[in-house]
Amino acid sequence: MNLTNNKIELVHNFSLEQMKNDLSGHGFDHILRVVNLTKYILKKEQGNHLIAICAAYLHDVADDKLVANPNKQVEKIITFLKNSEFSSSEISEIIYITQNLSFSKSLGANPPKLSLSGKIVQDADRLDAIGAIGTLRTIYYGGKNSEIIYDPSIKPRKLTEKKEYRDLSHETIINHFYEKLLTLADTMNTETAKELAQVRQNFMLDFLEEFKNEWNGKL
Repeated sequence: MNLTNNKIELVHNFSLEQMKNDLSGHGFDHILRVVNLTKYILKKEQGNHLIAICAAYLHDVADDKLVANPNKQVEKIITFLKNSEFSSSEISEIIYITQNLSFSKSLGANPPKLSLSGKIVQDADRLDAIGAIGTLRTIYYGGKNSEIIYDPSIKPRKLTEKKEYRDLSHETIINHFYEKLLTLADTMNTETAKELAQVRQNFMLDFLEEFKNEWNGKL
C-alpha cells in the first residue's frame, strides 16, 4: 500500500469511529456516499485526490449542527492528521474545505471561495442531499427534530443567513425542499455534478407533485 492509500485508510477508520453512531442522517453511510461521489467526480474533473477524498471523509465530523463542541472536534481532526503524517499544507486545505463547504456557509454576501478539490467535495455532499436518498434524509432529519410534515399556511422562506436557516421553528419538511434542496442543482460547481443533479432534481419535483396531489385528495 502506498503512502497516499495508507493515509486515506487511516482517515476512513477515523471517520467511521466518529460518525458510526450518528442518527441524524449524517452517519457513515452518508459519508461513504459522499466519498464515492467525490471519487466519481474526480475521474471526470481535475482535483487533488488525497485532499478531496480525505475532506469528504471528514466533512461532517466537526459540523456544528451535529456536535456539541465543534472547535474541540476540529482540534481532534488536526491532531489526528498530524499524527498520520499529513503535511501542514494538506491539513490546512482539508480543514478549510470541511469548514466552508456547507450550505449554511454559502448564505450571505461573501461565501467562502473553495479550491477545485473543495468544490468537488461540496458537489458530492450536495448531490447526496437531493434525489431519492436526499428526500429520505430530509424526512428523517425533520422527524428527529420534531418538524411538522406540511402546513400550507406556512410559506417557504427566502434564506439569507445561517441563523435563519438553522431556526427550525418556522420550518416544515416540505418547505425544506423549496428553501434548500431544489436550489442545489443550480449551485453545482462541476459539469459532472450538474449532470447528476438534474436526474435527482427531477425525482424531487415528481415526488412533490405526487405529495401535493395526495395531500389535497386529488385522485
